[in-house]
Amino acid sequence: MKAKLAAGTKILLLVAAAALVLVLFNPIWRIELNAPQYPEGLSLKIHANGLRGNVDIINGLNHYIGMKTLHNEDFIEFKVLPYAIIFFAVLFVLTVVLNKRGLLYTSFILFVLFGILAMYDFWQWEYDYGHNLDPDAAIKVPGMAYQPPLLGFKQLLNFGAYSIPDTGGWLFIGAGVLLLIAVIMEWRKVKAGKSSAAASAPAMILFALFFSSCNTGPEAIAVGRDNCSHCKMSISDIKYAAEIVTQKGKVYKFDDITCLVSFVKDKAVDEKDIQQIYLSDFSAPHSLVKSGEAFYLKGGTIHAPMNGDVAAFANRDSLTKMVSELGAAEVSWQQVSQ
Repeated sequence: MKAKLAAGTKILLLVAAAALVLVLFNPIWRIELNAPQYPEGLSLKIHANGLRGNVDIINGLNHYIGMKTLHNEDFIEFKVLPYAIIFFAVLFVLTVVLNKRGLLYTSFILFVLFGILAMYDFWQWEYDYGHNLDPDAAIKVPGMAYQPPLLGFKQLLNFGAYSIPDTGGWLFIGAGVLLLIAVIMEWRKVKAGKSSAAASAPAMILFALFFSSCNTGPEAIAVGRDNCSHCKMSISDIKYAAEIVTQKGKVYKFDDITCLVSFVKDKAVDEKDIQQIYLSDFSAPHSLVKSGEAFYLKGGTIHAPMNGDVAAFANRDSLTKMVSELGAAEVSWQQVSQ
């Protein structure tokens, strides 16, 4: 008797196929560039069939530092990628129609290999783009390369480059997750001999947990290793450290609340782009508390690294216990951030 797919597996495969079709109509990846002379930022959006966004402006800027200009016709990937995506969408549907578990496993292996190959190709393009520079360029910095980050943030001269999947990329990743869940469901069904309904419940929970865990959050602050994003000094006292997390998940760390406030006032980050501000709890320094939920003391014997002299507390009880010892006065976040 041939191994048949569970109903839940078929649904996941069909949803994954639909997600891949949507990838064709949405940008897969984006690289954003921010600099003082471009307060609105520049954006390069990579679709399955070409580049969109501020391509002409970016080409003009890159000409000065000897980087290659970007033209869709120079990339064979834009000719191949749409067909590759359609191939996998059809393959997922075919797996449902033929109802074969072996074809499901084959689809998963091919999809993973394709994803690895695509990321390697992307990294290789970035490497060539950032290292093979015109020796006769107007601006030359000895030893400098301009390779954009594969994922995350990187400083390139006065430009901050941010690289992250766009809508199509998340759809592609989501299709991969659905495919993985389908494989796990079938594997568990075979191993435990349970019904598809029993096997699909925990898998669906895993799926929900995966997407609910995509929220950005704070990072641990490493004393002696992390530097202040404002004054560039090494963070030396965890009790006064702070950080900003942006809507895009980028984290700026500070050795003093005063540095954080100055950083925002200097428009180094737009206030509307700030997702959350976190401060070290003075009474439990390795814990972070949101600025809007914290309580503050200022002055007295508080000696912050950059003379901000403000300490944050996670709760009022902790603050009350330290008032007399520190000889400080309670202030609000509005007062601190002015």
